[in-house]
Amino acid sequence: MKKGTTAPQTYGLNVEGQPGREVLLALSGRIALDNVYDVLTELRAFLERMSPAKLEVDLGRVEYLDSSGALALIALEKEARTKNIPFAFANATESTQRIMGLIDPETLDLPPLRQEEELNFFEQVGKAALGLLSEGYQLLSFFGKLIISLVFLFFRPRLVRWNEVLVYMQKTGVEAFPILGMMSLLMGLVMAFMSSFTLREFGAIIYVAALVGVGFARALGALLTGILMAGRSGSAFAAEIGTMQVNEEVDALEVMGFEPIRFLAVPKVLATMLVMPLLTLYSIFFGILGGFLVGVTVLDITIYTYINQTQKALEIFDIFYSLIEAVIYGMIIAAIGCQRGFQVRGGAQEVGTATTSAVVAGLFLILVAAAIFSILQQYIRPYFV
Repeated sequence: MKKGTTAPQTYGLNVEGQPGREVLLALSGRIALDNVYDVLTELRAFLERMSPAKLEVDLGRVEYLDSSGALALIALEKEARTKNIPFAFANATESTQRIMGLIDPETLDLPPLRQEEELNFFEQVGKAALGLLSEGYQLLSFFGKLIISLVFLFFRPRLVRWNEVLVYMQKTGVEAFPILGMMSLLMGLVMAFMSSFTLREFGAIIYVAALVGVGFARALGALLTGILMAGRSGSAFAAEIGTMQVNEEVDALEVMGFEPIRFLAVPKVLATMLVMPLLTLYSIFFGILGGFLVGVTVLDITIYTYINQTQKALEIFDIFYSLIEAVIYGMIIAAIGCQRGFQVRGGAQEVGTATTSAVVAGLFLILVAAAIFSILQQYIRPYFV
């Protein structure tokens, strides 16, 4: 007797007969979706091992059979007949006959379950590359549709759901103030402490103020804000739209004549793009404040000197450039979150996967954009300063 090990309820295969002769195979127990792969594997192994002259399958002791189990049995019958082995089912109960009668053996071209193909290294690389290209195409396609919707609504601002924009501005902006302020303050503290160790050796401790101010004004303010928003708002957008996909609410919007991107994504994108510059200024202020606290209380820099050095180091161009970066980061974060939400197909597990994917993709694209902006800044800066 052989029994499946992965199913919650066992099945049995009892063989009577000798290889190459007439064989009776008695099945018992439960043959269903949860153990059909094991059943099918053993049936195929049995057929190869025994190579019977005639095969009879006794179904009298089968306690439960669903459509997956019936597919496995019919697949065994077809495989036996392709090898010219006389085949017959015996003692099938009325319920078993009814389940097996739902399946037409003539239309069964594939086995019930396909084993996953084992790919070699080059095939895996190719598959990954194709997946990456497909992902890039879907992302660019969504961004294109989003930009078209934004341009369309730019000339028809009355069609924008401004009430929703205000709601999302509160969720993504106002509610992010506490955590962003704390992050920026602590980052300013850390930068001031770490830079002071090296600058003290050169007697240039006074330049801690300039380093912290320039660092936050040119890059860190917008980058910290983008990272926080990717983890906080991008994931929320993906989860919200993904849940709507699962509940078929997006399909209902399409049936009612609404454009899902214009109706769901545009308010989120606009709200994020509007609050990102304000959050960036907020982050810059608290970052400089963190450096100020360390400089005045620990490094013995006077208040006047610290403020004066910060003012000398900062330029208006740096602030405006960071605000432009923040707007782009906001669009990337919101668009990625919405796009991942629209991709959801399935249940709650897919929503979780889309949420995680939105955060990872958002962070990656923000870092790529930050690198591009840093390079462009070096070429653009001489024309404005």
